[in-house]
Amino acid sequence: MTVRAWAELLRVSALFTVPGDALAGAAALGRRPDRSTALAVGASLCLYEAGMALNDWADRDEDAVDRPHRPIPSGRITPRAALTAAGALTAAGLALAARAGRPALTVATGLAATVWAYDLRLKHTPAGPAAMAAARGLDLLLGATATATAAHSTRATGPAAAASARAALPAALPAAALLTAHTYAVTAVSRHEAQGGSTTAPLAALGAVVALGGVAVRERRGEADGALPAGGGTAPPGSRAGGGAPANARARTGASAPARLLLTALTGAYLRTAARPLVHAALNPSPPLTQRAVGSGIRAMIPLQAALAARSGASGTALAVIGFVPLARSLARKVSPT
Repeated sequence: MTVRAWAELLRVSALFTVPGDALAGAAALGRRPDRSTALAVGASLCLYEAGMALNDWADRDEDAVDRPHRPIPSGRITPRAALTAAGALTAAGLALAARAGRPALTVATGLAATVWAYDLRLKHTPAGPAAMAAARGLDLLLGATATATAAHSTRATGPAAAASARAALPAALPAAALLTAHTYAVTAVSRHEAQGGSTTAPLAALGAVVALGGVAVRERRGEADGALPAGGGTAPPGSRAGGGAPANARARTGASAPARLLLTALTGAYLRTAARPLVHAALNPSPPLTQRAVGSGIRAMIPLQAALAARSGASGTALAVIGFVPLARSLARKVSPT
């Protein structure tokens, strides 16, 4: 019973929506995931779980009325244990980010601060959805920053490594913006999941999802200024990195037919996962249907992350990310992601 209670508190079924953030961030740079990307994934998982524990600690009085079955109000986990877990997981996440380099630690610190500010202060204010959305965007940038730093220096220290990480960020910003927008839409719907009654929020989220799908399905036509070349270093777009082909040759020539087909399929999976429950919630804004729309919106992050990786030309990464879908779906049947 204790293990299940912690699984509910930490929303383990939603864990599989996290690794794709860092992987999509690495893909946006035109790089394969490496050790530093893995450290960023570990940091993201810890900070996400810290946010889950802190969320239930902060909402324990509200949950006692609306969700008495939750682990804290039901007495299966004490408030002190949940708060301690939140602190320990935050420390672990920052420690993992620090091993990926100082730039990654800087982004992770901002992410941790956003998570704590959301749960303790901003969640029930108009700024709540924006704070949650910013956290997801920062999570993707954490993966990009860690990967860029490692690409410049195996030691990941010094001003040169920091400059490399900063130069890489523009390449990851479009992907971060799309993930941020999706998160904002889902969070806006989640504010009504306990009582229901809102038709506007699901309709607005549906419009956002359709628009995001339209943007995601378009392959990138070029690399942002300052993007990290595929061969590493800080050479400008179009220059030769390590004597190879021009860094942005793939962007100029366009993706192959299989790659375009994969991008289309992944975008379709995103739309199918997120859109249908939102339509149902808009037609009947009851708490169960609203909660289902929120849960589906959370799981839809996986095909969106995969589509973002495919959009950057990283088909292998995209296929790896979409592989998390059956795992998330299986766990969601046992533990609710909301």
